[in-house]
Amino acid sequence: MAREDNRRDRRERDDAPEFADRLVAINRVSKTVKGGKRFGFAALVVVGDQRGRVGFGKGKAKEVPEAIRKATEQAKRQMVRIPLKEGRTLHHDIEGAHGAGKIVMRTASAGTGIIAGGPMRAVFEMLGVQDVVAKSIGSQNPYNMIRATMNGLMMESSPRMVAQRRGKKVSEILNRNPVQAPAINNAETQADDAA
Repeated sequence: MAREDNRRDRRERDDAPEFADRLVAINRVSKTVKGGKRFGFAALVVVGDQRGRVGFGKGKAKEVPEAIRKATEQAKRQMVRIPLKEGRTLHHDIEGAHGAGKIVMRTASAGTGIIAGGPMRAVFEMLGVQDVVAKSIGSQNPYNMIRATMNGLMMESSPRMVAQRRGKKVSEILNRNPVQAPAINNAETQADDAA
């Protein structure tokens, strides 16, 4: 009986997709051989759980579906966890770079949405970011853009991570003490009292 329940649970887990994937780019590639050219396909895929984990992969094959399958498998193997603020945006502004591709990512208030182009948008959507402003500077190659985005995201740190690294409490790091009012000149207070 317990074995049947385990099988049913496993089937339900397999039926419900754990990860979402997005095909970013597909290129036709050729290899010149003695008899002419052999054509194939290269796919770039971003995979994420939309709750803070994301990865990307590339695959090559003679047929498009096989290239996409290979890329998806590689992306699932290379997934990383990125800390998100309130589960919707980045904790702080970040810059990422790879080769000639540079990316600037900024936190955004609730309701802003994903303001980013092409491959960056795919990464943010698969990561689960809802509010972010991003700008690509330099190379527009999708491979470089995704690597630069991932490079930047890997540098992000949450207040909890910073507090742990410094051996302090999160409240000490955030410095949530109320702002004290500036000292008022005694002459002004005495003039107000006299009036």
